[in-house]
Amino acid sequence: MHNGHRGINHPVKNLLTGKGEITSQNHGFAINREETEAHSDIEITHVHLNDQTVAGIRLKNKNCFSVQYHPEASPGPHDAEYLFDQFIENIK
Repeated sequence: MHNGHRGINHPVKNLLTGKGEITSQNHGFAINREETEAHSDIEITHVHLNDQTVAGIRLKNKNCFSVQYHPEASPGPHDAEYLFDQFIENIK
């Protein structure tokens, strides 16, 4: 990424729910969207709305997921808090 994503007001869309989230980010890299879309075991779950970079994925054949932002920072009204509940459910 040329400039990266830095700050507390980055809009991300959750493709599974259709909802928007305001996120806190601090990174200068992103995974390659074309390679991710070409991999049959990976599903893109979140997209950064400013530049359409991948902001979240899940593995279809494993019980795991990842996001490209800081859900613990809670910049909005706890927009990403559900991710912790999802993580606990995955452990169970």
